[in-house]
Amino acid sequence: MIAFLDWLNGILWGVPLIALMIITGLYFTIRSGFFQFRHFGWILKHTVGTLAQKDTKVAEDKKVISPFEAICTAVGGTVGFGNIAGVATAVASGGPGAVLWMWLTSFLGLILKQVEVTLGCYYRETNDNGEKFGGPTYYMQKGLGEQRHWGNKWKILAVIFGIGIFSTFFITSSNLTASEVVAGAFNFNGITVFGYFIDGRIVVGALLCLATYIITAGGTKGVASIFSKLVPFMSIAYIIMGILMIIVNINAVPNAFSMIFTNAFTGTAAVGGFAGAAVSKIIQTGMARSVYSNEAGWGTSPMIHSSADTPHPIEQGLWGSFEVFFDTFIVCTITALSVILSGTWTDGATGGALALSAFNQSFGTVGSILLAIIMVIFTVTTSGGWFTYYLAILEHINMKKTRFSELLIKAFYAVRSLPGLLWTIYLVHAQNTGFIWTVVDITSAIPTFVNVFVILLLSNEYFRLLKDYKARYMGIGEVDDNTVLFYEDKKVED
Repeated sequence: MIAFLDWLNGILWGVPLIALMIITGLYFTIRSGFFQFRHFGWILKHTVGTLAQKDTKVAEDKKVISPFEAICTAVGGTVGFGNIAGVATAVASGGPGAVLWMWLTSFLGLILKQVEVTLGCYYRETNDNGEKFGGPTYYMQKGLGEQRHWGNKWKILAVIFGIGIFSTFFITSSNLTASEVVAGAFNFNGITVFGYFIDGRIVVGALLCLATYIITAGGTKGVASIFSKLVPFMSIAYIIMGILMIIVNINAVPNAFSMIFTNAFTGTAAVGGFAGAAVSKIIQTGMARSVYSNEAGWGTSPMIHSSADTPHPIEQGLWGSFEVFFDTFIVCTITALSVILSGTWTDGATGGALALSAFNQSFGTVGSILLAIIMVIFTVTTSGGWFTYYLAILEHINMKKTRFSELLIKAFYAVRSLPGLLWTIYLVHAQNTGFIWTVVDITSAIPTFVNVFVILLLSNEYFRLLKDYKARYMGIGEVDDNTVLFYEDKKVED
């Protein structure tokens, strides 16, 4: 079974998807005039640079969320166990060279996420309660089905995309990863209940499951409100830990960077428990982990960004670019350097166990406990962020208010946090937690392929909006007052 999954992962993350992502990323980069590079200062100024302004933090309309809440929820969904356990696993399986390919993929991801978030906002829908929802299935329906006259053919892509996204609901490693870290940090082996021994990872997993139920009880607006407080705290705490880790090992930093750049093109020789990796494996691992970490091209972030109160779709798209920058070039880099500097990546460990070993190497028990606390927050926010993604798709299904769709949403609410716990129980008893990352890569490949293909088809809408934004806000070109900024407004005019 494991051999088959490895084979399937190699096929899905093989030449077709990698080529599609590179070609699409280069297409948007070149046609936009290298927007994500030439105007990177503008992106920072109009995203993180606006956080001191009160009106970016609180949306006046209680039915929508502010851009700040949107980015916190999106970052909560992306910055999490994937940045810690996922990146650690990438270094362990692909070697330090995988980090360079993760960076290179993210350079293109800066524009890919901007495009998908922009399209998500443009094609979004307002439901009967005044709440805004959007995402890939929405721009498939309106952009392909209505504008391009595909009829119902768009549903084929939407179903494939939806299956890919919801596969992550049933197959997830977030609960397991955090449970490993917490149980390991506190040396909690387990408890005996009524004569039955329950592994510590399962106990922790059950508590995390309960916490996620509580966090998501208020729906998308509730999750966004909580995340606007949790995400900045957890991100700053982890960055500080990572910087301290680098300072402690400052003399080894030049060699770590040397390994990242040289191994990316030469492969990695076997060291200790590490079996070595060919260049093709390094590229595949780096790209897959980049997408899983920052979710650029995956189609997930548009689902929460589409709910934001924004004056222009591109304005929210800038937050998508910042999200990739913060996620990969700051958080993931810190994790990668921490693991490489510790030297523990050759010991055969993966996931949360490897990350825990790395921080324990430099900070001892205190480092392990701090990482465990951060991982708990990361896991809950990741689960909560993905909750909003699933809900956006279900809301799309429920647009016609059929009895089946309403029951589907109720069923989702009832079991929304259980799959992660069930996987933890299964993998702990099976004593094989490593292969979950192979499955994770498979589940990210399917929706990414569909979404990147769709945004490529709808590229003209993005460039129309980008041209208007540059003229309207950046003083580049002339403003066309007839430009429609949201598809809902276009339909009203028609």
